[in-house]
Amino acid sequence: MAADEADIRGLKHKELTETIIGVFYEVYNELGHGFLESVYEKAFEYALASNNLEVLRQIDVPVWFRGQKVGAFVADVLVNKSVLLELKGGPVRRKQDQPE
Repeated sequence: MAADEADIRGLKHKELTETIIGVFYEVYNELGHGFLESVYEKAFEYALASNNLEVLRQIDVPVWFRGQKVGAFVADVLVNKSVLLELKGGPVRRKQDQPE
């Protein structure tokens, strides 16, 4: 199957996506939770590159609607010019932080 063809479930870039997910778990398992998104992004970039993947961070992506550019956003990570990642980090609520 060529990289731009979908598998029987309609998924593209299956092998690359599986590699990215595996690298994500490596980063998360090693760092744990509680850091800012920027920390995970940098660690993820390093880990992806260590797996011989091409990584670009903070990519400007134009948004088009009916032939008109209506805006832009900055995507967090682009891997091998194929898979765009938007990372999310959030606060961790510990049991002792919960109201009684």
